[in-house]
Amino acid sequence: MQTKEKKPVIVIGGPTASGKSATALDIADEFNGVIINADSMQIYDGLRIITARPSFEDEAKVPHRLYGVMGPHETCSAGYWEKLCVSEIEKVWAEGRLPIVTGGTGLYIKTLVEGISQLPPIPDEIRNNIRSRCDEEGVDSLYKELQVKDSLMADRLKPRDAQRICRALEVLQATGTSLAVLQQEIKPEPALDAAFMTDVIMPPRDILYERCNMRFDMMVDQGAIEEVSALEKLKLDPKLPIMKALGVPELLTYVRGEATLEEAVERGKMQTRRFAKRQCTWFRNQINQCEIHSAQYSESLRDKIYKKVRQFLLTNAS
Repeated sequence: MQTKEKKPVIVIGGPTASGKSATALDIADEFNGVIINADSMQIYDGLRIITARPSFEDEAKVPHRLYGVMGPHETCSAGYWEKLCVSEIEKVWAEGRLPIVTGGTGLYIKTLVEGISQLPPIPDEIRNNIRSRCDEEGVDSLYKELQVKDSLMADRLKPRDAQRICRALEVLQATGTSLAVLQQEIKPEPALDAAFMTDVIMPPRDILYERCNMRFDMMVDQGAIEEVSALEKLKLDPKLPIMKALGVPELLTYVRGEATLEEAVERGKMQTRRFAKRQCTWFRNQINQCEIHSAQYSESLRDKIYKKVRQFLLTNAS
């Protein structure tokens, strides 16, 4: 029995400053593609510079989707992003073009390619109650409660990870079952029936760190401080994702007069390097079906990826 061929999706991941956006842009230009964002900060409007969104010139060169489509006061989860991404992929297929999903948020990529466990919905009353308790009592109190009620899940979490601790207690209260057990029982499946070609750009660490430092300096030169100043004037909840975007907390210390520009920039660079290191670890350990390119993006790597894409498209015609 002949099986129906799945439609193709190219996925390009990698740590910050790795060259993944340039890779995706070249592929889109060469193969009539459309770039779809898989970066959890670039989805928000208002911080084009500090989140390193593609330039206006790049966005004019090939179509870009899901960049700056949510307000800074909103919160985007992996599940919500997946719905947006699947919708955009289907539109790109309908246009007769190639979807190219790119970004550094590994959880988004894993969710698209491998799926996530579809857990039962949590009633708003339970969620709001636990979040309020976290604000009032502190995360330490909730972590101790989780250790008593669900030691299996508590052992998996860091004691200060408020978001995941709250989530674990919410699931336990709503379902009566440990989140750890549910994740084992409910096997993840991709929401999209597609053929994925997943590649990760991961330059050697010394080159990556140098690129992180250069990028941060360039962002400051291009107006990152002015962006952060404008964000500060919005008086947003500090718990919102946009307020935790890479470089924002550090530059806010300068904007608020709590640090010199040199101190803020150095801390920003250090946090960027640490974040890139965590991203590298995540991509190596969490994405099952991918090819990692341990090299800086170059013409030779581009040609290698082009060859791979051509072969991939031959066997997965859209």
